[in-house]
Amino acid sequence: MLEHGGRLRRAAQQYGIALDQWLDLSTGINPCAYPVPDIPLSAWHRLPEDDDGLEAAAARYYGSDALLPVAGSQPAIQALPAVLPGRRVSLLAPSYAEHAHAWLAREPRWFGDDIDGAEAAVDASDIVVLVQPNNPTGLLFERDRLLDWRTRLARRGGWLVVDEAFIDTTPEASLVPEAGTDGLVVLRSLGKFFGLAGARVGFVFAPATVRRQLAEILGPWTVSGPARHAAGAALADAAWQAQARARLVADGERLAELLHAAGPGRPGGPSLFKWLPTPRAAELHDALARHGVLVRLFDGAPPGGALPAVPPSLRFGLPPDEAGWRRLEHALRECAPERSAP
Repeated sequence: MLEHGGRLRRAAQQYGIALDQWLDLSTGINPCAYPVPDIPLSAWHRLPEDDDGLEAAAARYYGSDALLPVAGSQPAIQALPAVLPGRRVSLLAPSYAEHAHAWLAREPRWFGDDIDGAEAAVDASDIVVLVQPNNPTGLLFERDRLLDWRTRLARRGGWLVVDEAFIDTTPEASLVPEAGTDGLVVLRSLGKFFGLAGARVGFVFAPATVRRQLAEILGPWTVSGPARHAAGAALADAAWQAQARARLVADGERLAELLHAAGPGRPGGPSLFKWLPTPRAAELHDALARHGVLVRLFDGAPPGGALPAVPPSLRFGLPPDEAGWRRLEHALRECAPERSAP
């Protein structure tokens, strides 16, 4: 099993701190979730139906109707190797480990965040998989470069697979408007920006043949009726989206400044989280946890040893309110008193 953020109950047991006494910054999920309206009884009582407006709301929000609703990105991540042909697979590393885990049977190769390595991977691969912006490093490739990679791969019958889980605060960088063209698969989900990770709602944007094959593998009713109702409301609420986007951008800048002032190094990453590489990652993670602040620790290879190691580092999500910001600032002063180098 791969490790993920959000293991709050385990931390509470390990450190002897009650669940309600923690500041959980371990997931990169919007701490101010979309206020889901009341779910009608019919959504619980009836089987989900695909003419309830969800697909139309998603097409308007994301910019393409070449979509398939799925129960979050995870089922699609696991099913894509059964759909996309190609022997030579390359993945960005370090990155979200579920992608690498899904492709292990094809003995994938890894490329880092240097452009030369990525260009070489495109030329030597049938399938290239990356997260944009990357999790946890925050790397964001230029959109035109990705489109060029898609063209080069498609010319040989290859595929570019892009997971855009954290791109909602920079929608201009998304490849979804190009969805439906040969050689491109884009994954989106409501878990991060909308703060609705528990609803398990996502979308695959791809050519019709890929969507049909995925639908056959995943089966009917992949998204529950209540989840469809919540997602449809969130995707249609343009006013909330604009307000949330502005707040998250400001909070992301605030978090970067706070970490730089208190920690050993310069943090990077999108608005929803900041990534801080430091050789003291394990020590700082433990010290923060003893103050009831949970962050995500990366320290070596994922379990099993088959996936690339992640350098020692911490990922910080956003505090939910001013009390949380003050608590994080206090904990950082106590746990990481040295100032960053200019």
